[in-house]
Amino acid sequence: MAVIKLTKDNFDKEVMKSDMPVLIDFWASWCGPCRMVSPVVDEIAEEVQGKKVGKVNVDEEPELAQRYGVMSIPTLVVIKNGTVVKKAVGVQPKQTILDMFK
Repeated sequence: MAVIKLTKDNFDKEVMKSDMPVLIDFWASWCGPCRMVSPVVDEIAEEVQGKKVGKVNVDEEPELAQRYGVMSIPTLVVIKNGTVVKKAVGVQPKQTILDMFK
């Protein structure tokens, strides 16, 4: 499944009402570590079944970043049934990101 570009307009539908766990990458184009994590997140989106992967550009969607307490980027969040179940800040290895779904 391709990465979903999340905005305040589609967030409730794609994340809060999703019947699947959702991994969200909060990022910005000017952020070097974000550019390191982005291809890994893209790979995970293509590989995992029964899960969604989305990205939030914090410059375009500051309300979403604020809503989830994103102070540093990249921040990775997993939401299940509308609730944050895991959160990680900074560059993470692929296996660590995959383990966030557990």
